[in-house]
Amino acid sequence: MGQDRSLISKASISLARSKKLSTGKFCYFSNKLSLRDRFVRCSLSFVLGLLGLAFWVPSGFAKPVDLELVFAADGSGSIDDEELQLQRQGYAEALLDQRVLGAIASGRWGKIAVSYIEWGDEASQHTIVDWREIADGEDARAFGEALLSAPRAAWGYNSISEAIVYSTDMILTNGYEGARMVIDVSGDGPQIGGRPIDWARDRAVDAGITVNALVVKSRGGGYRGPGNIPLEMHYRLDVIGGLGAFVMVADEQTPFAEVLLAKIIREIADARPTGRDRAVTGIGNTGREAQYAANVITCGTKAYERTGTESGCKRPEMSAAGAENAQGHQRP
Repeated sequence: MGQDRSLISKASISLARSKKLSTGKFCYFSNKLSLRDRFVRCSLSFVLGLLGLAFWVPSGFAKPVDLELVFAADGSGSIDDEELQLQRQGYAEALLDQRVLGAIASGRWGKIAVSYIEWGDEASQHTIVDWREIADGEDARAFGEALLSAPRAAWGYNSISEAIVYSTDMILTNGYEGARMVIDVSGDGPQIGGRPIDWARDRAVDAGITVNALVVKSRGGGYRGPGNIPLEMHYRLDVIGGLGAFVMVADEQTPFAEVLLAKIIREIADARPTGRDRAVTGIGNTGREAQYAANVITCGTKAYERTGTESGCKRPEMSAAGAENAQGHQRP
């Protein structure tokens, strides 16, 4: 066995030497070259070697990108198959827009990492297109084709909190190191089930992530938030968070595709930091029970206002049958 290993080692060294000779990675001189030519060739090889080191990413290290972006799209029961496909089409076309590609190219690295998930109830979060680098139109087209061809996966109703938790974990465990990190949540209804929405949002923000939102309102105004507040106010108060966070609304006057395009351009072109600070996050350092104990708080039902001093707010459960519950909140 030791002899075999020795033979492999020698073969590897021989191959490495031949590669260096063929690529000019060290200074090989011919007696026919002048001293000046030798110096120029050696200097050029040295400079090229330094440039190679500058852009070389060792195996096991995160790849640098300008932005890590999760599209967390509503795939719940309130979105029918036609609406789901139109929604996906909007994202696919937006990424191909020249203004989006121009915003990507303007970054330091000239590329972003994007993934697309769809979510439903608290047990239904699904990666539709996993992480991909997008630097040009070809990358964007491939992403869109994968998105449009994927089968539907989500079910149930509106656990925005679990969608944020799932998206946060995707960012924290991927193979990229983004200068900025954003979760782009789109939905047509309020938070219903799952863990507290305030906790999920603050967890993402503490990890350095900014959460933005796109509210999709149907005819007649669509669904409303807790305490009968406007849905966009619910998203502004409970869903978004982090530096530069914002909400945009798509309705009959402002079509989904148009608003989505403006939103993506803004997210990519914004050079400001996101979240708070990676260094202060305590995610994963304590048990699950300890992390949620402080967030079991009930919100007021007549007027929407936070109660207590903690950031969490537990929403009332919706009835399985869809009728209004005791607090007057209705399941979509």
